[in-house]
Amino acid sequence: MIRYALACDQAHQFEAWFSTSDDYDSQVAAQLVECPFCASTAIRKQIMAPAVTGTKAQGERAQLVTMGEPGAGSGASPEVQAAMMELISRVRSYVETNFEDVGDRFAEEARDIHDGLADERAIYGQATGDEVRSLIEDGIPIAPLPISPRRTAKLN
Repeated sequence: MIRYALACDQAHQFEAWFSTSDDYDSQVAAQLVECPFCASTAIRKQIMAPAVTGTKAQGERAQLVTMGEPGAGSGASPEVQAAMMELISRVRSYVETNFEDVGDRFAEEARDIHDGLADERAIYGQATGDEVRSLIEDGIPIAPLPISPRRTAKLN
């Protein structure tokens, strides 16, 4: 998976994941990539720093973000929060529809695919922290799958 920093013709900036750079090119050419803020399909790549994994000295820390409370002043606006939740939902739905769920065999399957011992295919599943670290250290391309956004509608 490749993560690109993107922008639309209205200067809205966002990120998106693609299986390959060719997938990005073909989806943009077919106008399948749209801005989550204004729905423009005039999309271009932005300059983006490469992702660098941390060292073991950093321990079990993960990079996280909070959108803050609506109206709190420093958090994202309700419109931005809604757009982010929609994007997360769409990414997860795409993966669940188009990738094979290998469950808790993820680390083993990812390694076998990387080593040419299993057919090349898109997979998702679960792995322990140690398994994730081992895959990353061995240069096996993996990415976290966003959790399903919480529904804001009350059931009662």
